[in-house]
Amino acid sequence: MFKKGYGVRVLGKPDAVNTQTLFAMASTTKAMTAACLGMLVDEGKLRWDDAVIDILPDFQFYDPAVTREVRVRDLLIHNTGVGNADYLWAAMQIPSDEILRRVRLVKPSYSFRSSFIYQNIMYLAAGKVIEKVSGMPWEVFIRKRIFEPLNMTRTKAMFKDVADENRAKPHIDIKDTIRLVDSRTEEGLVDAVGPAGSVWTCPDDVAAWMQCMLDSGRFAGKALLKPATWAELFKPQTLVTDSQFYPTQRLTKPSWKTYGRGWFQHDYRGHRVNFHTGSLTGMVAIHGQLPDQKVAVYVQGNLDHAEIRHAIMYRAFDEFGLGSPRDWSKEIRQLYGDLRQKTKLAEQKQDSLRVLNTKPSLALGNYVGSYSSPLYGKAEVTIQAGKLRVSLNNLLTGKLDHWHFDTFQMVYDQFWNGRDPISFELNTQGKVAKLVWNGAELTKVLQGDGKTVAGGQ
Repeated sequence: MFKKGYGVRVLGKPDAVNTQTLFAMASTTKAMTAACLGMLVDEGKLRWDDAVIDILPDFQFYDPAVTREVRVRDLLIHNTGVGNADYLWAAMQIPSDEILRRVRLVKPSYSFRSSFIYQNIMYLAAGKVIEKVSGMPWEVFIRKRIFEPLNMTRTKAMFKDVADENRAKPHIDIKDTIRLVDSRTEEGLVDAVGPAGSVWTCPDDVAAWMQCMLDSGRFAGKALLKPATWAELFKPQTLVTDSQFYPTQRLTKPSWKTYGRGWFQHDYRGHRVNFHTGSLTGMVAIHGQLPDQKVAVYVQGNLDHAEIRHAIMYRAFDEFGLGSPRDWSKEIRQLYGDLRQKTKLAEQKQDSLRVLNTKPSLALGNYVGSYSSPLYGKAEVTIQAGKLRVSLNNLLTGKLDHWHFDTFQMVYDQFWNGRDPISFELNTQGKVAKLVWNGAELTKVLQGDGKTVAGGQ
């Protein structure tokens, strides 16, 4: 076993990373949540094919037929038809129960069980199933049933409990300059969907979890899961489309790509790989397994989307399992460098579509006011120093630079978010009726009576 820390916890400060330094597990948490459900299956308290509505009667989908048919296994395999709904936790501060309540307002992106779109909210629902069936909140259950048996003494289920000074701080590369990110942002927000990605751990602790997952759910003579249930976690459940898989597929050239319960899967040089990444703003992780060679890799870092994580994983597979000298660092660097360049070119193309010398339809004061949506929350538009400003759910804020016509560019005060277009729609009376942000429509509210503008929804 090899464990080592590299670099520093905060750029510009001398505190070095070591094997006790806490990092975000992010979405590599999902495999732990799936294992927790497996424990309840082992105890006969739950079945994978139990109807979720029978356990969580208030959890409903846009389509009543989906509400009726969703099973516990569906919560783990990204096939419910609900697309990426991260705005429910990353763009607002609402309790987990309210997040689940709003799922009924999310229109499906595809028909039930017909495709795959990765998302986090269903894992929150899985955590609620654990709470309802076991009588313990997910964060208590995972501590008692995984952390304590594996002697993971430094690992925390929720970011709010990470008070240790020996923890990494998140960073992001903005225009070739690495900057520290305010760690109170997404790291704190993810607690609302904890079962999807809120665990923090260190190399000394996570090594035990890796060994347990390689050894049929056993560790130091203890069995966390029955062998059959452990095997079920890795059984392919959903076919993953090219668009939903990782760019590394261009290098590994898999014949098949699937998702188990908390694990992506593909073939590499005739062997199955189980793996999962984790990404929060300024933090990365990857957990990979080459099970038939008994090789496991776990990498954590504190630089946003540092894709060297993939290079380290595949290099370790080759070095310790398959005996190949491939230069993964060079190939991954080239792959993601090309992708970043394509992103820049796409942004430049989008910028070129700007229609110059236009102006808003109305005086800026007409855009000022409150906007709301039962799904997306609230936005407040004001004027400061002659420019519009917007606050989304009292969380995301920024100035609005005029782009063209009634479209503006929101430049976030939270610099790591960059910029996004925000447009305003007028009704038939020529009054502002809606604000549209990243496809989210919020209707303007008349002052005083709480009613929406005529022509709004």
